[in-house]
Amino acid sequence: MKRTHLATGLISTVFAVLANTASAAELPSTMTWTAYDVGSQGHSEASAIADAFGKAYNTRIRIQPAGSAIGRLQPLVSGRADYAYLATESFFATEGIYDFSERRWGPQDLRAVAGRPSTFGVPSAADANIHTLEDLRGQRVAYVAGNPSVNVKCDAILAFAGLSRDDVEAVMFPTHGAAMSSLVEDRADATCTTTTASQLYELEESSRGIRWVDIPADDEEGWARMNQVAPVFQSFRETIGAGLSEESPANMLAYRYPIIVAMADRDEEEVYQFIKSLDESYDLYRDATAAIHRWAIEDSGVPPIDIPFHPGAIRYMQEKGLWSEKMQTWNDNRLARLEALKQAWDSLLNAEPDLEGDALAERWEARRQEVIGAL
Repeated sequence: MKRTHLATGLISTVFAVLANTASAAELPSTMTWTAYDVGSQGHSEASAIADAFGKAYNTRIRIQPAGSAIGRLQPLVSGRADYAYLATESFFATEGIYDFSERRWGPQDLRAVAGRPSTFGVPSAADANIHTLEDLRGQRVAYVAGNPSVNVKCDAILAFAGLSRDDVEAVMFPTHGAAMSSLVEDRADATCTTTTASQLYELEESSRGIRWVDIPADDEEGWARMNQVAPVFQSFRETIGAGLSEESPANMLAYRYPIIVAMADRDEEEVYQFIKSLDESYDLYRDATAAIHRWAIEDSGVPPIDIPFHPGAIRYMQEKGLWSEKMQTWNDNRLARLEALKQAWDSLLNAEPDLEGDALAERWEARRQEVIGAL
C-alpha cells in the first residue's frame, strides 16, 4: 500500500514537472525589455513582471533602462530588444511626430500587447504654494530632455490653464529620474508625472512636502485647450500614489502607462503566449507596487490605447471572451490610420529627398493632418 502511494506520488511529481516544463517552453528562455529609468513607475512594474515570469516560467529577462523616448524605442526597432515598456511616445512614434519626425524615423509599425490604465498629474513642492494650474506661472517646472511623452503632457496641462512654457521657468533635466528628484533637491517647484514614482515618496517625506495641483474635471474650456495639444486624455480622480489617499484624492489625467509594445512583425504565437503569461502570473506581481493591480487583463488588454493591438494579443482576449466587435472596429480604424500615415510619409520622402529637420517636421505635420482629416 505504501509503495502504491509512493508510486502515485512520484507519477504526480513527474507530471507536475512536465507541466511546468511545458509552461516554461511557452515563453522564450531569455528576453530583453526596455523601460524608463530605474526608480520610475514603468521600470518598477517591468521588474515585478519580469520577476513573476522568472518564477512561473523560468524565463530570464534583462531590462534596459533609458531616460529618453528614443533610447527606449531604438533597441526595439533595431531588434536588440523584444518588448518595450512605453508611454505616450508609442503614439508619437506611430504618428511620426516630435522626436520621430526625423527622416530616419517617421511612423513606426508598433503594436500593443497590453497597457495599464494610469494617471498623470502635476506634483509640486508644498512649500511652493502652488494650488491651481494658474499658480504655475513664473514657477520652476521640471521637463525631461528628449522625452516628448512626458513633455507634451506637461505642455497640455499648461494649455489647460491658458499657459505655455513661456509663462513658466521651464528647467530641462537630462533624464526622467533627474527631473523627478529635482523637487526634493529644490531645483524645481513642480513637474509632470505619474503618481507612484519613487522620488515622489521622497518628496512627500522631505521638508518641502508634496501637493498635487488640481486639474478640474468640469472645466470644459480647459479640457478643450488641452485636447488641442494632445487629444488622448480623460479626467480621473486618483487616490493611489505619493500624497494621495481615499481621504485626499486629486483630479488629474487618465491614460495608459506602461504600454507593453512589440513590433508589428513579432511572431503572433509568441505575443499570444506573452499576454497569456501576463494574465496567468498576475497573482505573483499584483501587489508589487501601489498601482500594478491595474494590469488585470480585462482592463489592460482592451482599447482605447495609443496604438493598434497585436494579433497575438487580440487572439488571447477573444479566447477569454473579453474582445468585442466594437473593440475590433476600434482596432481596425486605428490600424487603418497607421497604414495611411506610413504611406503618406514614404510618399513625402520620395517626393522631396532633400527635406530635413524643422522643414520636414512642418511639412509632415501639414500632410499628417490632411491624412487624418480624410479618414
